[in-house]
Amino acid sequence: MITTNKLIDLDNPMYYNNRELSWLAFNKRVLDEAFDTRNPLLERFKFVAIFSSNLDEFFMVRVAGLKDQVKAGFKKPENKAGLTPKQQLDKISKENHLLVKDQYTVYRRLLSELAEENTSVITAENLTAEQNAGLEEYFDEHIFPVLTPMAIDAYHPFPILSNKSINIAVELEDMYDREHKTTKNAIVQLPALLDRYTRVPGTNKYILLEDIISHYIHKLFKGYHVRSITEFRITRNADMTIHEEGARDLLREIEKELKKRKWGAAVRLEVRADKYDETIVSFLLYVLEIHQKDMYMVDGPLDLTYLFDFYKKVQIENEHLIYETRMPQPPKDILQNETVFEAAEKRDIFLHHPYESFGPVVDLVEDAAEDPDVLAIKQTLYRVSGNSPIIKGLKQAAENGKQVTVLVELKARFDEEQNVLWAKELEKAGCHVIYGMNSLKTHSKITLIVRKRLEKIERFVHLGTGNYNDSTAKSYTDMGIITTKRKFGIDATHFFNYLSGFTEKPDFNHISMAPFDIEEDFIRYMDQEISFHKKKENGRIIAKMNSLTDKDLIKKFYEASQVGVKIDLIVRGICCLKPGIEGVSENIRVRSIVGRFLEHSRIFYFNSDGDERIFLSSADMMTRNMQKRVELLFPIYEGHVKDRIKEVLTLSLEDNMKSREQSSDGTYHYVKAKDEESEVDSQMILFEKAYQVLEDEE
Repeated sequence: MITTNKLIDLDNPMYYNNRELSWLAFNKRVLDEAFDTRNPLLERFKFVAIFSSNLDEFFMVRVAGLKDQVKAGFKKPENKAGLTPKQQLDKISKENHLLVKDQYTVYRRLLSELAEENTSVITAENLTAEQNAGLEEYFDEHIFPVLTPMAIDAYHPFPILSNKSINIAVELEDMYDREHKTTKNAIVQLPALLDRYTRVPGTNKYILLEDIISHYIHKLFKGYHVRSITEFRITRNADMTIHEEGARDLLREIEKELKKRKWGAAVRLEVRADKYDETIVSFLLYVLEIHQKDMYMVDGPLDLTYLFDFYKKVQIENEHLIYETRMPQPPKDILQNETVFEAAEKRDIFLHHPYESFGPVVDLVEDAAEDPDVLAIKQTLYRVSGNSPIIKGLKQAAENGKQVTVLVELKARFDEEQNVLWAKELEKAGCHVIYGMNSLKTHSKITLIVRKRLEKIERFVHLGTGNYNDSTAKSYTDMGIITTKRKFGIDATHFFNYLSGFTEKPDFNHISMAPFDIEEDFIRYMDQEISFHKKKENGRIIAKMNSLTDKDLIKKFYEASQVGVKIDLIVRGICCLKPGIEGVSENIRVRSIVGRFLEHSRIFYFNSDGDERIFLSSADMMTRNMQKRVELLFPIYEGHVKDRIKEVLTLSLEDNMKSREQSSDGTYHYVKAKDEESEVDSQMILFEKAYQVLEDEE
C-alpha cells in the first residue's frame, strides 16, 4: 500500500506504452514462437506466416493512418505516451527494421532444419539438367501464357500495381543497339491465381513462382538482354473511408470503397536483397513516393505469408513436424443423448472453445431452423467462416417460415467483401438483414431463439466472447453461455429491437452495452473494489483481454493499485499500461500468453468483498470498443460456471511455458518455471481436462 502523500500525475507519459509500439512488441512475441524449438518445426514456419500477415495489416491500417495524419499536418501527440504521428512513424521504422531482420534470420534457420528432414525450398540454379528441362517446360506451358510484361516509357506510364502483389522490375538492353547502351524498363507482376510454389517432380524440393519467372524472364523480352531484375512488393493504405451519413445504401457504399482498396497510397516497399538494382530501387522510391525508412531490404523471398499454404502442403508427409492433433470435446454441460434445447432448459450451458466443441452453437441454429415450435431467430454476425453452417442454418430457417433477423456487420475490417456476399444471400433466402448502426461497428456476439410450446413463450440466448465462426473456433480460445433465464431473454429481445428499429436505448436487467454503459460499469466495479480494499484489504481484480488501451480505465487501474488492490492483467496483445511503477502500478502484474491457440476470451473478475463477480464480454478495454462499437458485457451467475472460469484464470496466471511478463519499462520476458515448479502450459492442460471429462463419462 502507498504511504507517501506525494501527489502523482497519472497523465505522465512515462506511465504509458504507445499503442503502436506495444503492438510491435506483441508481434515480436509471435515471432519468438518461431524461434522456440519447443514448438514443432512446421508450426514454427506457421508463426513466421502469422507474424508476416499481422505486419501487412499493421502497415495497411495503422501506419497508413499515421502517414495520413502527417500529410494533413497533424502534430498533436497521442494522449498516453505523448508521441506525435511523426515520432511514432520514426520509432516504428526503427523497431520494425530490427524485427524484419529477425524474421528472415529465423526463416533461413527453419529452412536449414527442414532440409535435414529431406524437404527444401530451392532455386532453379540448384536443379539438375533434366529437372531444369522439366521446369522450363512447366514454365512454357503453365506460367508464360499468363504473364503480362508491362513496358515503362512515354507511352506506357508506371502501372498501378495492386496491394501486396509481388512484382519483378526488369532492366533491358537492346541486343541490336548495344553501342549506345540505352536501357528500357518493364515490370512483370506475379499472377495472383498461380500457385506460389511448385514441387520438383519426384523430389521433396520446392521452387517459388518468382524464382521460376526470374530464371526464364528473358523469354518475355526477345531481342533484349536482361541486365538486371529487381523483385519488390508494395503495401498500400487499405483503410476504407465510408461516408455513412450521406449513404443511402450502406451495402453499395462499401462495395464502391472495396474497389478502391487495392490502389491506396503506398506505405511500404519491400525489396529482395539478392535480386535488385540500385537505380531501379531509387526509381521505385521516387515514383511510389516512399521514404527511404519505409523501404525494407529483405534477405529472402518476399511475402512469407506463403508459408500458411506451404505448412498445409508439407505437413501431409511430415506429421511428426506439427502439433499433436487435439479434437474439441463435447461440452461438459451437455449430457450424452441430450439436445442443446433439452440441456438449456435444465441448466445454463458453459462453452469453452477450442477445448470444447463449437458444435452446440451450430446445433442451436440448425435445430431451431427445423423445430416447428420455433417462431424467430435473431443473431449478430461479425466474422463467419467461408462455408458457414451458421449461415446455412439461418437461410433454412427463413425458408421454413421462421422470422429470421440477422445483423451482418458490413464494416468488419478485411471481411467486408465476404459479409456483403453473406448479406445478399441471407436476404435472398428471406431473412431480414440489417447492417448495423450509424458510425458504430456491431461487435457483440448474441443469438436469440424464440419458441412457443404449450402456449408458453420460451427464449434461448447465446452470448459469447468470439465470433460465430466454426473455423476460428478451433484455433481461438473463446467462451460463451447458453441460457433460458427469463431476464436474459428479455434483455436479448430489447437489444435486437434497439438494433433493428427506432427506439431509445433500453434499460437492461443483466447485460451492459457499449458505447453507453460498459466503461462506466467497469469504473464502478473498480471503485467498489477500491472501497472494499480500504475497509477490508481484500481487493482483487483479474482481467483477461486481447488489448488494453483506454486511458480512463488504465488510470482507474492505477488508482486501485495505489490503494493496494492486487491486480493481474492477462493481455495478449496491445497493453498501454505499464506495471510495476513505484507509487503508480506496483500492485499490477501484466502477462501475455502467445501459444498454439490465439487467446481471445475476455474475462473480468472482481473479488467484491468475497461476493465474487465475474463477467464475460465481446469487448476489450480499448477506446474503440468503449466508444465506437456495439458491445455486450454479461455476468456469470451459476456457481459451477464461475468455478470453471476461475480455474482458467488461475491456470493462465500459473503458465510458465507460453507466458511473458511485462516489466516496468514496457519490455516483455518469458515467465520461466522455478526449480521446484513443474512446467505449466495452460492451453494444453485445459485440453487434457476436456479429454478427462469425456473419459470420466465413458
